[in-house]
Amino acid sequence: QKMELLKKELIGANQYELEFKIDKDTFEAAVNDAYLKNRSKIKLPGFRPGKAPRGVIEKMYGKGVFYEDAINECFPAAYEAAIKEAELAPVSRPEADIVSTDDGLTMKVTVFVKPDVKIENYLGIEAEKETKTATDEDVDAEIKQAAMRNSRTIEITDRAAALEDTVNIDFDGYVDGVAFDGGKSEKFDLKLGSGQFIPGFEDQIVGKNIGDEFDVEVTFPEEYHAKELAGKPAVFKTKLNAIKATELPEIDDEFAKDVSEFNTLDEYKADLKAKIQTRYDNQANAEFEEKLIDKLIELLDADIPEPMFVAETENFVRDYDSRLRMQGLDLETYFKYTGMNLDSIRAQMRPQAERQVKVRLALEKIAELENLTVTEEEITAEYDRIASAYGIEVEQVKSFVEHDSVEADMKVAAAMKLVKEKAVVTAKA
Repeated sequence: QKMELLKKELIGANQYELEFKIDKDTFEAAVNDAYLKNRSKIKLPGFRPGKAPRGVIEKMYGKGVFYEDAINECFPAAYEAAIKEAELAPVSRPEADIVSTDDGLTMKVTVFVKPDVKIENYLGIEAEKETKTATDEDVDAEIKQAAMRNSRTIEITDRAAALEDTVNIDFDGYVDGVAFDGGKSEKFDLKLGSGQFIPGFEDQIVGKNIGDEFDVEVTFPEEYHAKELAGKPAVFKTKLNAIKATELPEIDDEFAKDVSEFNTLDEYKADLKAKIQTRYDNQANAEFEEKLIDKLIELLDADIPEPMFVAETENFVRDYDSRLRMQGLDLETYFKYTGMNLDSIRAQMRPQAERQVKVRLALEKIAELENLTVTEEEITAEYDRIASAYGIEVEQVKSFVEHDSVEADMKVAAAMKLVKEKAVVTAKA
């Protein structure tokens, strides 16, 4: 097919109008294809279905009856060629109009393109970085969690109830000598010290023995949710049925062998400390990078077309839908549970999408200004990395991620790396 670019005109901020012509033979062939595809559906008096000649149909329904299908067939390739010849990088779908169908097809499209970007002073940005140091207390807290995961529950029969025990009780509550709703239960498990019951209740069970029957005297808090009980004194006739305790394992070399690949507690602790430190470092790096991104966005000077923000917001919504699907949900179900809809989730995603568009434009410009390049070896290695991350063949990755897009992403990553390397770390004020 022959495409002739007739006009390229800037008609607004980052908005171009292109006019191009598809030659007569190409358009005529497309119209004929549309006729052959549709004729079986067209019934005309005096003709068997599918046998009416094109000329008769056009006379009956108008000359342009097959134009829509014909344009859909030959427009995409012609538009691609026009964009290429006009050297534009569109960031929106084209809005197209027919100019003329005489002597071929002339089309007019308006399209938004990437904005011109200015950015200066991006090397040597100052930002705070706060790195925490892993302490012995951090390690002990992790060990305590591991111990809790490996604990066992034992029945206590030879002592009174103590804080941290779980007691099984019957209780029956009265205010002014009258029973009240929700004040009675049997065989209820309550962890002492959990604060599950109103202040003072759990403390009065401490020291009681199995089989004891006693009164627990408390006062409902002034801000208690049931207004008729708020601020009132109450008596709970209580019986202690059973006591259970959590037995933690001894924290020693044997424990280390059980919960890790190490033979001694010291090795296990050293490994935990290193892992906690890595976690703190990663967190500090991520927060530092976010601060640098904030600064880059401040330095960015660009008139960004709205369609770029809209498209990126849609990407965020699609990604979110994919993540929900991995958990066996989808957006429809999510909307049902949360009362949200497509518009409200778009509004929620929009600020992040805007940030993403801005930082990408800033880093692309930095890559260009600094002449950052990526070698073919690096691109090949990146394809291998993506393939192993998703557990699929490299050829499969190449079929849905274009070479140019991998190269562009890697240049953006290299620009971010450069900004980080040249950034000045300031101490926390």
